[in-house]
Amino acid sequence: MKVINSKGFNKAIIITKILEDKRLLVVDNETTIRFMDKDSLKTLDGFRVNIHHERYAVNVVSFSNDGAYFATLTADCRDSRLYNVKTKKLITKVDRHQGEVSCVGIDPLDRYMFSCGDDGKTFAIDVKSGKLVLTLPSHVDTVNDIAFSKNGNWVATASYDRKISLFSLVTMTAKAKLKAHSAAVMHVRFINKNRLISIDKGASAIIWNLHTDKVIERLQGIHDDVTQITTSKDDKFLFIGTKLGYVLLYDLETYKLLSPRYIKLATAITTLEFDGENNTLFVGTDDGFVMTYNIYEDLDTIKDMLRNKNFDAIQGVVEGNPVLQFTEVYKMVSNLWENTLTKARIALENGEKEKALTLFSVFKNIPSKNKIIQKTIADYADFDKFVKFAKEGKLPLAYGLAKSFPIYKESKIYKSLEARWKKVLMQAQKYILDPKGAQQAKDIFIPYRGISEKTALIQEILTQSNVYKRFRAALGKKDFVLCSELMKKYKFLKEIPEYDVLMKYADTLYIKSHEFLNSGDTHSAMKMLRNLAAFDDFKEEAKEMMLDIETKQKFFNAIADNDMETAYNMMAISEDLEYTKDGRKLQKAWSDASSKAGESAVNGDAKAVEVALQEYMHISSKLTAIATIFAWCYMVELEDAARDNAAKIDIEKGIKNFILNFGILDQIENFYLQFKEKYPSTKLTLEHLKQGSLSMWRPSMIVDSILDET
Repeated sequence: MKVINSKGFNKAIIITKILEDKRLLVVDNETTIRFMDKDSLKTLDGFRVNIHHERYAVNVVSFSNDGAYFATLTADCRDSRLYNVKTKKLITKVDRHQGEVSCVGIDPLDRYMFSCGDDGKTFAIDVKSGKLVLTLPSHVDTVNDIAFSKNGNWVATASYDRKISLFSLVTMTAKAKLKAHSAAVMHVRFINKNRLISIDKGASAIIWNLHTDKVIERLQGIHDDVTQITTSKDDKFLFIGTKLGYVLLYDLETYKLLSPRYIKLATAITTLEFDGENNTLFVGTDDGFVMTYNIYEDLDTIKDMLRNKNFDAIQGVVEGNPVLQFTEVYKMVSNLWENTLTKARIALENGEKEKALTLFSVFKNIPSKNKIIQKTIADYADFDKFVKFAKEGKLPLAYGLAKSFPIYKESKIYKSLEARWKKVLMQAQKYILDPKGAQQAKDIFIPYRGISEKTALIQEILTQSNVYKRFRAALGKKDFVLCSELMKKYKFLKEIPEYDVLMKYADTLYIKSHEFLNSGDTHSAMKMLRNLAAFDDFKEEAKEMMLDIETKQKFFNAIADNDMETAYNMMAISEDLEYTKDGRKLQKAWSDASSKAGESAVNGDAKAVEVALQEYMHISSKLTAIATIFAWCYMVELEDAARDNAAKIDIEKGIKNFILNFGILDQIENFYLQFKEKYPSTKLTLEHLKQGSLSMWRPSMIVDSILDET
């Protein structure tokens, strides 16, 4: 890959980020902040914070997407800090970690700044007020990375405890702890189609399904310490930067490693960022350079080569940049090769070797294609023998050659042999259904003795006639569950004609279910999917689709009935609903209400919080989020009371009430320690108090003041 543009700085680059206004943000390890033109790399604006970061393998600095706020660790990593970019003023600092702060992050909607620590804790701070809002589920060891889904609904933390924690910022509840790594998890990132990628200290990379919390795939080919990961805008490609200066390229559809050295630099990769507008990859390095690469470089070159039918040159360019194989231009070359290969095989089957060589000539200078060409020609050297054996009925010899040269299985003569075999199977099955037909069934199989792949099947058919009868009976009754169970247990059933019929039926169900869904006929789609769920190959997808349909039906019915409780609860189940017209409207209404409630919570005004959230008090999926806002509000009230030197007994009462309502949260623990310092005579002990929890909180527990009796 060739560098399009490059800019050198004196210090290691620790952030490259495209902001909402399309400026490129570049931050070095001295926390010198530059806002640049992403095309020319010209500096437009900037300032210095003068915090030296000796460690920057993790996110020690984070910026909001709008560029209005930034978070950073202090040089000694004892606390994290949140700043307003415009005023350059400190909004707040987080010094409540027991040990050092490990990394920071700001969510995509610019609501919260997260501070992660060696103590395994992650604190969420309201960006505008600087107040602690909540604490994410703790890890038992250092949090190494934090990531957010693009819509801001989910946050994931990765830890030295080898786990990834998932938390919903919509419902304010924990979803899962993902466990499959055998080493400390160092990097985590959300990707489309409800997936997550995580990479551990041993360079093991896992793709997760966030619906099922299960492993989809383990990526192969990483042999170096991973320093950075990013994806293309459409999440088609994954880029992995390493300590030795490599950028690895993966296809996120097949999870195949496309290039182990897509880019090779002489120093460690410290940042990766992708600009979807120009298909540009930004690479920051440990020696202070920012470089840009166009992932579709040479596309115009291969277009010219295609016009000149210079296929070997095209292949050379594509091997240098594997991304080009996914372009329409290269697909035309691939289709031409496949058509040529098919025509050449037909020529070889007909004994026309010279014609085949002529067809292959335009591809012979491409090493990868030439290997296929030479092997194809060599394999067809014995094709005349195969035809001779097939015509003479010497089936074991014919099938033996087809086994040695699998390419023969694509020929017409082999397909005719298999068609004859299917007819024999059908005839044998008719004999088997007749109590007196066992010998006739054996006789009809005589020509196939000695064919290893047929012998075991023949034996099963002859000895498992009752199974076949059960299968036919189940098929006649459309009992597809029993059919699937029998096919799993008795492999010979997959060779009989009825199996092909059954699979075609399953394919038809699958196609029709999608057609019905696309046309809006969910009732008919559900009928198709209930039957489809009986087939193992389609079971999981069919179940997911049915759940999705049921959820959407409940949602739209709720909208029609003005049942906001059900509508919001369905949105909590299916994120896709958030992107519908009604979903966007509901989500905006909730965001506006919770934002307004947050502004009141900052002032400790519980009445105003209640008014702002009144219409959501009966919605179960919102209760934990509402409880979180009230906990925030009451903490502000307690902090104000302590600042105003309120009576010790009143503050003690407030602490008791808080814990009774919400449990022992990090906020109240920290406040309690400060309270004991200010009121050393207190006899209050948190562990002995009756505890509630955020998940058990209900609107009936709202009080105007946490200092009042409950």
